[in-house]
Amino acid sequence: MKNHSRISRKHLIPAIIFLAIFAGLTLFLFTYKQDEKQFSHITSQLFADEMVSSTLNMHYTLAYPVNFGIYDYNPVLPIYSAQSSLRGQASAENTAAALRSIRPDKLSPSDSYTRTLLLRSFENALKSGDFLYYEEPLSPSSGMQSQLLILLAEYTFRTKQDVTDYLSLLDQTDEYFTSLLVFEQEKAQAGLLMPASSLDKVKEQCDTIVTEESLREGTHFLQTTFEERISALCQEGGISLEEARQYRAENDRLLKTVLLPAYETLADGLFLLEDPSIPLAGLASKPDGAAYYEYLLISETGSYRPIAEIQELLLAKLQEEYHAIREIAASEPSILERLSSDEYAVFPYTEAEEMLLDLQTRMSGSFPSLPQESSPDEIQTVGELPSVAVKTVSPSLQDYCAPAFYLTAPLDDTDSNVIYINEKNSPGGLELYTTLAHEGYPGHLYQTVYSNRYFMENGENKIRQILWYGGYQEGWAIYVEFIGFDYASQIMKEQDRSLDALCIQLEKHNRSLQLCLYSLLDIMIHYQGASYSQVAKVLQNFGVTQPDSAKAIYTYIAEEPCNYLKYYLGYLEILSLKDEAQRQWGDAYSDYAFHTFFLNCGPSDFVSLRERLEESYPLPDSTSSP
Repeated sequence: MKNHSRISRKHLIPAIIFLAIFAGLTLFLFTYKQDEKQFSHITSQLFADEMVSSTLNMHYTLAYPVNFGIYDYNPVLPIYSAQSSLRGQASAENTAAALRSIRPDKLSPSDSYTRTLLLRSFENALKSGDFLYYEEPLSPSSGMQSQLLILLAEYTFRTKQDVTDYLSLLDQTDEYFTSLLVFEQEKAQAGLLMPASSLDKVKEQCDTIVTEESLREGTHFLQTTFEERISALCQEGGISLEEARQYRAENDRLLKTVLLPAYETLADGLFLLEDPSIPLAGLASKPDGAAYYEYLLISETGSYRPIAEIQELLLAKLQEEYHAIREIAASEPSILERLSSDEYAVFPYTEAEEMLLDLQTRMSGSFPSLPQESSPDEIQTVGELPSVAVKTVSPSLQDYCAPAFYLTAPLDDTDSNVIYINEKNSPGGLELYTTLAHEGYPGHLYQTVYSNRYFMENGENKIRQILWYGGYQEGWAIYVEFIGFDYASQIMKEQDRSLDALCIQLEKHNRSLQLCLYSLLDIMIHYQGASYSQVAKVLQNFGVTQPDSAKAIYTYIAEEPCNYLKYYLGYLEILSLKDEAQRQWGDAYSDYAFHTFFLNCGPSDFVSLRERLEESYPLPDSTSSP
């Protein structure tokens, strides 16, 4: 009997070939787009982890988390600690290593660019591990003791879940401020506590931002804004009248029994930490202050230029602005007198709404139109221009807030925007107009809405939403603020006020010179260790002769390292990028094309932006306005 179980020799070779082909096909299917899949997995996990780790951040990033795959989370206000920073460092190291293993040429151009941004961001962030106690979360001008309440006051109630999340976060403010106090105590032990003068200002804020009297009278802004939001949600049918009543009672209870004691405890703890022997000085006075400043400069501005090169750039711009001012002043001897006249102070527009409308009209020829916004389920679209509410800062926060600020809209809800104006600074006329150019159109509001809608429309990786670049955002705001001055000059010319138009140009160059000077002082104070007396001498050369004024300038810069550079160096980097685009694109260049390129790239560091430009990044579909 023949054994039919054996494969005959003539069939052996084809069988081996088949097995080899099958094995190869299996390997191909396994490795096909492996880099893309790995990158997608890494970024999706990063995004989800970032969102669920801070409900406040998630709320201001996503209006509807479920549409981004986030179905279940616990409302959390993250605890501030050196230990959490160290854990973050370890996680960043692992993520950076995983990103390095991915081959950029195997990714789409968009994902390859995102990988580059992520790697640079992580690599710089890893340097912060050497400076755990150099960060200052309770800065007098921008600390969480004031910023947290603004974010809570503007916490939008779209659903009942938003209300319960909000109340849960409010219930955690005592633990949050306790963690900040512990961090400050650890800073003190490390010899890195803020000076007594700064600490005293923070303590005063804690004593006045939330008071027993305002809560008892029901006039605190966290009571009044809660009432506005809860009533609107009730009218929309999101909650019942009984639920609204219960939520109001819970909000009042938490404000009085959790938030108020949290501020009182923080104030008392900071008072015990005050050390009069610690002088107000820049980072250079600290052991590793200069090294920390180099890290912070990249982190805040997205510019990787050496500090010496940055100084050269600033000095050249300072001279340019100085000569421009002298030239204008020489061209019209009466201009200084006109600047101080009542007639010049009269601006054609007085209301913020009409100023925003004028800005939208004037920018239309040089900036791309906003993409239409699709709802998350792509059922409907909303109008091209989003709505914007201009609100005033609560009197209890006026001393601690910027002159104006824009609260960024979520990725999936860009139709409702808020610009805050601090009336203590009494902005009006030209100042209000250019402020609205900075915060609204073509500034932060326009840039944010454009970016969010463009990213959604083109399916960009959502991880881009958690990458922040101060130089990109604030540099753009200064760039268009100066364009706002030019628009204001046009308005004056249209009204046959040619001298006033020239005055506005003088004011534009003066503001640029001022920001440039303060940026140079930032480097002098924090990197070179300049003292108050040295700074005062520099300021005297620019007409700042009053000691109180010089002291105020020195104090703000010493307490807020890199803040002016975030704005002005970002602006200079944009000008440099613009010059490069003109050189590279030649006759095809237009401001419209450059603005489209810059906005389409989205928030980025300036090294990556320059690389993208130099890689013959294709011009936008249209190189001129439609």
